[in-house]
Amino acid sequence: MGFWIFCTAMVLLTPAVMLLFGWRFQTKPPKTINSLYGYRTTRSMKNQDTWDFAHRTCGKLWFKLGLVLLPVSLLAMLTVLGRGTTPVGTACFVVVMIQMAVLVGSLFPVERALKKTFDDFGRKR
Repeated sequence: MGFWIFCTAMVLLTPAVMLLFGWRFQTKPPKTINSLYGYRTTRSMKNQDTWDFAHRTCGKLWFKLGLVLLPVSLLAMLTVLGRGTTPVGTACFVVVMIQMAVLVGSLFPVERALKKTFDDFGRKR
């Protein structure tokens, strides 16, 4: 049971972080372009407008994805409640890999929105 609790807590971390940063990026994004904190891609760091747009867009997306991933991840872990360490560990691994795919995959719609909204020099279309 202890291993299941640990794995479930670990599985819930990614959606919780997505919710937290999704909310944060929408309400209080990093004020200035920096290389330490925020949604940092070449396109998002072109100028302040692209930086602000990227954080609003990413924040909305991460918040929505976090809302979906949190209960789905918990349900997935409930399916292995009371089972041995191998099924629990396997379920944990699979859920985390899916979460990582969703997290990395969220870059594509944000970058597409940036490309659609701004030209190659960061000027609004």
